[in-house]
Amino acid sequence: MRCPFCHADHDRVIDSRTSQDGVAIRRRRECLQCNRRYTTYERFEEIDVKVVKKNGVREPFNAEKLRVGLLKACWKRPISDEQIETVVANIQAEVVEDGDREIISQRLGDIVMAHLKQLDQVAFVRFASVYREFKDVRDFVDELEPMLNRPLPPE
Repeated sequence: MRCPFCHADHDRVIDSRTSQDGVAIRRRRECLQCNRRYTTYERFEEIDVKVVKKNGVREPFNAEKLRVGLLKACWKRPISDEQIETVVANIQAEVVEDGDREIISQRLGDIVMAHLKQLDQVAFVRFASVYREFKDVRDFVDELEPMLNRPLPPE
């Protein structure tokens, strides 16, 4: 690693730890030439996944856009920011682990809905109403029917 101050490439690692989000390793380094300290982050190489929209347009997968959509679906629900971050990370990992360079927006929406269904049923229906473009109350009923027909878990 080159020192950002003197550009020598002789250093030593003083401390290593996982970053707060858990997807990087934070390393504190000391240059053996000038004795100054600096921090580096080691991350896995992200695969550039494109989302293929309904109209055929391709755009880069955007975790922030996903987070905003989840926040809207979970608005005023008993869901913490940490839970939303976990869902975003899990969806992103699922998309990357698939190994394809492209994902169809409908497939991405289905993945999001599967995660929301486990997290919160109200957030699930909110997201589904936008994602599936509900036109009237019948569309809501059709989506809710399978959930309503399931027996409730014992309390």
